[in-house]
Amino acid sequence: MTSQLTTYITLFCTSGILNLYLCIYVYLKRHQYTNIKNSFSLYCLSITIYCFAAAFGLTASNLQEIKLWTIVQYIGMPFSSPLGLLFIMQYLGVKVTKKRVILLLSIPFISLIMVATNDFHHLHYKELVVDPALGAPYSVIEIGIWYLVHGMHTFGCMLAAFLLLILRWKETAKMYRPQIIALMFGQLVPMVTAFLYLIGATPPGFDPVPMVLWLTSILYLWAISSSRLFTVMPIAKNAIFHSISDGVIVLDEENHLIEYNEASKRMFPRLNKTLLGKDFYTIWQDIDEDLEEFSLDKVDTSQEMKFEIEASGKIYQIRTSPLQHGDEKKGLLIILTEITELKRLQSQLEQQAYFDELTQVYNRRAFFQHCGQKLIDAKENQTPLTIILFDIDYFKKVNDTYGHLIGDHLLKHVAKVCHKQIHKNALFARYGGEEFVIAIEGDAATKGVAVANEIRMKIASEPLAVDDLVISITASFGVAQSSGDLDETLTQVLSNADLALYEAKEEGRNRVHVYSEGKQFTS
Repeated sequence: MTSQLTTYITLFCTSGILNLYLCIYVYLKRHQYTNIKNSFSLYCLSITIYCFAAAFGLTASNLQEIKLWTIVQYIGMPFSSPLGLLFIMQYLGVKVTKKRVILLLSIPFISLIMVATNDFHHLHYKELVVDPALGAPYSVIEIGIWYLVHGMHTFGCMLAAFLLLILRWKETAKMYRPQIIALMFGQLVPMVTAFLYLIGATPPGFDPVPMVLWLTSILYLWAISSSRLFTVMPIAKNAIFHSISDGVIVLDEENHLIEYNEASKRMFPRLNKTLLGKDFYTIWQDIDEDLEEFSLDKVDTSQEMKFEIEASGKIYQIRTSPLQHGDEKKGLLIILTEITELKRLQSQLEQQAYFDELTQVYNRRAFFQHCGQKLIDAKENQTPLTIILFDIDYFKKVNDTYGHLIGDHLLKHVAKVCHKQIHKNALFARYGGEEFVIAIEGDAATKGVAVANEIRMKIASEPLAVDDLVISITASFGVAQSSGDLDETLTQVLSNADLALYEAKEEGRNRVHVYSEGKQFTS
C-alpha cells in the first residue's frame, strides 16, 4: 500500500469518525434539541457509512472486493444528499411532509438496489473494472443510464439545500448567520468536489468526496458548539415566532427591518419581504403617517396607538425592547398587541361608571371627579370657576300625571337641549333626579348667568312632544362662583349654587339666581 493510498484512507476514516461522533453526540443530547436532531443524525449516519465503506474500498485487492465495498457505500452515499436537504428544510422551517420524504428517498433506495444487482442489468455501471494502469483498489467505470439519474438527484439535492440557505440569508438575523454560513459550506464543499470528480479534475480511480467531508463535519461541530445550532436557530421561529398572536417585528442595530411574524403581516398587510433591509421609519411612514407619536428611541416602553389600517379602526399597544448580547445592543424588538376589544370593554365600563344610563351625560360621580380637578386648576391659575345648578320645574307633577316613562323622556329631552347649548369646554352632568349641573372654568358668575338664561329660554321654547302629548317645560337655575380661597371645596361651591337655586324656586321658578356673599339676587 502506497503512502498516497494511506493518506486517502486516513482522510476517509477521519471524515467517517467525525460524522460518527456528530451522530452520537447529537443523539446523546437529543433531549436538549428540537426535532431537527433526527434528520441531522440520519444525515451524519449516512455519511459515516459512506466514508468508512469508501476507506475499506481502498483496501480492496480485486474487483469482487471493490464491488462489495461499492454496494456498502450505496447504503449511505445516495441517502446523504436528500437527508441533508431534509435537514436544511426543517432548519429553515420549510414544511416537510411524508410525501416529500418518500419522493426524496425513493431514488436512493432504487440506486442501492441497482448497484447491488448491477451484474444482471448493467443499468448503473455499464462497466466496472480495475484500473489497468493503477491496479486495485483503483477502478474505472463506464456510467449507465441510472447512474445519470442517481447523479442528477444527488447533485440536485445539494444544490437545492444550498440555494434555500442563500435565499434565507437576507431575512436571517445576524445572530443566526454564522449557522447559515456553516450549513452553506457543508453543502457547497461536497457539491463542488463531486462536480470536479464528474469532469475528471480529481485524482483518478476513486471517489474523492469522502476525503473532504471531514471539513463539513468540523463546520457542523463549530456551529453546534459556538452558535448553538439546534438550540437557538430559525426553526424555533416557525414553531413559536409565527404562532404567537402578537405581532413581532425585529430590527437590527441600525433600525433596519430583518424579520416579522405572520401576526404582523395580518395587522399590516403592506408588510412584505421586499421591505427587508429597509429603514423602519420609512416603512412606518407607509403604515401610519403620525410618526411623532412613536419613537424607536424609547426602548423598554409601552405605547398605545390607534391605526386606521384600511378603515379597520384597530387599536394596538406597542412595546419596544432591546436585543442585547451582553452590554452590546444587537437590535430592537417591537411587539404589537391588538387591544381593540380591551379598549371597547374599558370604554363600556367607563360609560357605565361615569355616564348616566338614561341621559348619556356625565353622572354625579364623574362630575365630582372632573370638576374637582377644575377647581384645583382654577386655584392654581387664579381664575374663577362657575357652577350652574338647575332642576326641572314641577317634574314630580309630570311623573304623577303621565307616568315615569314620560318622565324619563322629559329628562332625556332636557339633557339633549342643554347639550346643544353648552360650550364643549364646559362640564355638564346629571346631578341626581331632575337636577343637572354645569361647570364653566375661567368665567365669572356674570358669564354663568348669561349661559343659564340661554339654556332656560331654550328649554322653555322647546316643549316635549311624545305621541299625542305636548308638555311645556321650564327650569330654575342657581349660579355660584368660586371665591378663590385656597381652602374652599367643591362641595361648598355646589352648596352656594344650591342656595341660589332654592331662592329661584321660592320666587316663582323659571328664573336664574346667583349666589353672592351670603345673599342671592334674581337675574
